[in-house]
Amino acid sequence: MEHRLVESQFGNISIRKGDKMFITKSGVPLDELKKNSIVEVGIDEPSDLDRIASSETIVHRNIYRNTPALAIIHAHPMFAVIESMLLEKETIVPINIEGEYFLHDIPVVKGAAGTLELAECTAKALADHKGAIVFGHGTFAIGKTLEEAYFVTALIEQSCKMKYYFDLAKR
Repeated sequence: MEHRLVESQFGNISIRKGDKMFITKSGVPLDELKKNSIVEVGIDEPSDLDRIASSETIVHRNIYRNTPALAIIHAHPMFAVIESMLLEKETIVPINIEGEYFLHDIPVVKGAAGTLELAECTAKALADHKGAIVFGHGTFAIGKTLEEAYFVTALIEQSCKMKYYFDLAKR
């Protein structure tokens, strides 16, 4: 919350351990996480616990199946969402050196929240990228750790914020 990447009610996180993932429950404020805020579900198949897990469990599951990710953060950073809606192409190219070096470009994918379409599009984008933006919705960032996924989330937002203000200044 401190870096304003997400309001406390929005977003979710998960980590992978073998063929299981630990993911935040639906509706749990991210600034109030406790041991009972997390649910363990399988990666290979849905379970009865999916009904209390994040509504984006299907997306996390598909990312783990199709990438080497061990941690995922889904957030709703404001400038990333704005830039996705202003986009005329399928990627955002960072103008800042850090974004260019670490992200290269940022794919923007489409699909309704919590759908198989979104899960497939996001996993495909993250096969070759560390982060992606869902059009009008938010970001998914992957890493070996939650700290790495957080770094990617923050860098996407920083890159989008700089691009937004740069493009505004050019007008």
